[in-house]
Amino acid sequence: MVWLVYCLGIITALYVSFYLGKKYFDVDKETIIDLAFWLIIIGIIGARIYDVFLQLPYYLEHPFQALQIWKGGLAIHGAIIAGLITIYIFSKKRKIYFFKLTSLIVPGLVLGQAIGRFGNYFNQELFGLPTNLPWGIPINFINRPLEYINEIYFHPTFLYESLGSLLIFIVLFFIYNFTFKRAKFSNYFFVWSTSLYMILYSILRFSLEYLRIDQTPDFLEMRWPQVISLIIIFISILVISTYTHVKKKSE
Repeated sequence: MVWLVYCLGIITALYVSFYLGKKYFDVDKETIIDLAFWLIIIGIIGARIYDVFLQLPYYLEHPFQALQIWKGGLAIHGAIIAGLITIYIFSKKRKIYFFKLTSLIVPGLVLGQAIGRFGNYFNQELFGLPTNLPWGIPINFINRPLEYINEIYFHPTFLYESLGSLLIFIVLFFIYNFTFKRAKFSNYFFVWSTSLYMILYSILRFSLEYLRIDQTPDFLEMRWPQVISLIIIFISILVISTYTHVKKKSE
């Protein structure tokens, strides 16, 4: 069931990219399929490597479990980093502007994330703190952390992230339609829209980490995904500022 959810997310992301590629970006379906092929493979590898890194002591003791991706353990930040590297290499080989491809991909990506997060529900992983709220989800005894072993209902952080990702998709889709009605997309729009996704998703992830109780390294009294989210926000703002400065200077 988990991989069925993941496949549904991937198919949905592809459909959105096909639609945007034809209507707005003038990128043919074959190019998107070629890119998606590598993004899926490298993205899964990157997501797994990143997750193994976050729980390195455990996997050093259980090395063979590092290959058991069907049991969960795919970190989205690892997939994003691996995906960006893949798109960069692909853009150089196909001679397509890097940010044009990222801008094409991110709406489908975030919608795919919204769907794929339900895989965490079926795996009973990445849930949040115990809660008495009506929408709290029951977690099996074997999947509860020891400190919460007597609790039954927990925050469905996967659902919160799914709804947040859906909202980001709606915002991006509205912006794409609104912008295209006024003028053709420019390189500035490609940079800005990609950075907007990075910022909005990072804010969402940073916020939800306060509820999550899965094990992850700490740094400066923050959970590691929060540190990475702040770094991504900083880099995204820096990219927008730098591009804007260069653009104004050239005018």
